[in-house]
Amino acid sequence: MTTRIDTRFDKLKAEGRPALVTYFMGGDPDYDTSLRIMKALPGAGSDVIELGMPFSDPMADGPAIQMAGQRALKGGQTLVKTLDLARDFRKTDPETPIVLMGYYNPIYVYGVDRFLTDAREAGIDGLIVVDLPPEMDEELCLPAIKAGINFIRLATPTTDDKRLPRVLSNTSGFVYYVSMTGITGSAIADTSKVNAAVERIKGHTGLPVCVGFGVKTAEQARAIGQAADGVVVGTAIVNQIANTLDAKGAATTDTVESVATMVRGLATGVRAARLAPAE
Repeated sequence: MTTRIDTRFDKLKAEGRPALVTYFMGGDPDYDTSLRIMKALPGAGSDVIELGMPFSDPMADGPAIQMAGQRALKGGQTLVKTLDLARDFRKTDPETPIVLMGYYNPIYVYGVDRFLTDAREAGIDGLIVVDLPPEMDEELCLPAIKAGINFIRLATPTTDDKRLPRVLSNTSGFVYYVSMTGITGSAIADTSKVNAAVERIKGHTGLPVCVGFGVKTAEQARAIGQAADGVVVGTAIVNQIANTLDAKGAATTDTVESVATMVRGLATGVRAARLAPAE
């Protein structure tokens, strides 16, 4: 199968640059604002969109993304509405890849077969489900691949060469390298160690390797993009959204443009990654 993710990374490889992968929480702070944010991302320079599925017990997420999920759930966001976001986005953008990111519980409750059917119809290209290890591939990974949806796996600094082939066995689309242990939004990892880890993973797979967790600035994005095929930014964007909300947690006139401005800066950094060596 060939998905929008495959097509996009082939295009970027031909251009000689890494991807900017941007994450935000579906429904944060409300449906309409998050849809406007989603629509603004490609024009600001995002190559792949990770759409967060809010969940009440996000064990791998740091405080910023946890709070974003709480705001979304408080505003009435559901998995159905998160798929609706993708569906509404697809009305004007048929090309930008969308990856749903979150936890298995909401999908399990929704029903795997129904979910995959609806996700494919809504224009979803890939899934990142952080609490499903390779040993549980029959639960969702293999059915997703059969449905034509990439299943993107996480690798971490503790994923050694013995474990890595198992992690990569049914992975497609790209590999998401979590550059440090711990929760999202931690301090950025040492760039030289990240680059070495990317090269080690590439020794096991021909898939693109994208790096995330901790990237906040254009300079960091440029440094990571020297070796990685993609740079993932999530917490910084979620924080940018939160910083524009009013005292009641509602969107303001600055919310969407503030995010777009940040993403434009990050995109500049990513696009400069292969032009000159990092300092």
